[in-house]
Amino acid sequence: MPSDLVPSAFTSIALPLQGFKAYRVVSPANALPSAGRRDFYKLVLATGQMTVGLGAETTDLDGTFLLCINPLVPHSVVHHSAANNGYACVFTEAFVANLKRTERLQYSPLFHVGDSPIIQLTSEQTEFMAGLFRQMLAVQQDEYNFKEEVVKNCLALVLHEALRIQPPAEATEPPSAAVQLTQRFLGLLERQFPLESLEQQLALRTVQDFANRLAVHVNYLNRCVKEATGRPTSAHLAERLVAEAQALLRHTRWSVADIATCLGFAYPTYFNNYFKRETGQTPATYRKQQV
Repeated sequence: MPSDLVPSAFTSIALPLQGFKAYRVVSPANALPSAGRRDFYKLVLATGQMTVGLGAETTDLDGTFLLCINPLVPHSVVHHSAANNGYACVFTEAFVANLKRTERLQYSPLFHVGDSPIIQLTSEQTEFMAGLFRQMLAVQQDEYNFKEEVVKNCLALVLHEALRIQPPAEATEPPSAAVQLTQRFLGLLERQFPLESLEQQLALRTVQDFANRLAVHVNYLNRCVKEATGRPTSAHLAERLVAEAQALLRHTRWSVADIATCLGFAYPTYFNNYFKRETGQTPATYRKQQV
């Protein structure tokens, strides 16, 4: 049965550290998919027989692998072993923003959309990686004042080891102007999330807002995004707004009105109509179904 790679233990936005959580992968292979948030990058150290889906591609695996998952890429896994075995962590772009010699995740070969790698590990590489995950798992619960720095150092080592094991492919032609602008648009869009307090509110709410921030005409932005992704700019924006709304409805006790305000809707009624148009149900109905 397909399952998200976040176990049932990770079902809320409460994190030991701001923007980070490590955990053991111990759910049985037939566990139901859990409602993990889609705004976290994921690293999964998994052992066993499984079929992994990343975007439209599926891959059959047998052994130990490091899976590097971009939140913009739909992902699933079908386990064929008796049980999951391994470690995982989720983290935001902001959590790793200040790591030395670590590039923006959206541009990293490990997380670039369309190139999310599945890295097979030897026994020695597995032991090294597992040790780093165990360290992050232990330290995140400590009372040590500098535990965030320790965790970030471990995470940086995991990322650099992954790049060392599987270096990026040889450089190809630089991305077109349309692709570059689309990457900038998607980066601006993703950096607005997650919304973790009622004081936060989206600064960029419409396609015109993004065009103004990127200093381009809205028609040019729409043309570039459609050329690069095959989808309109408004579709990307709607998908991300709805995903965040669904996450907040599932994982918080915020009122529908509060969620509407944080997402930039002038009135709750506008949000209700928007959500129903995109999902086929009202926010209240969606929330009730998650209980």
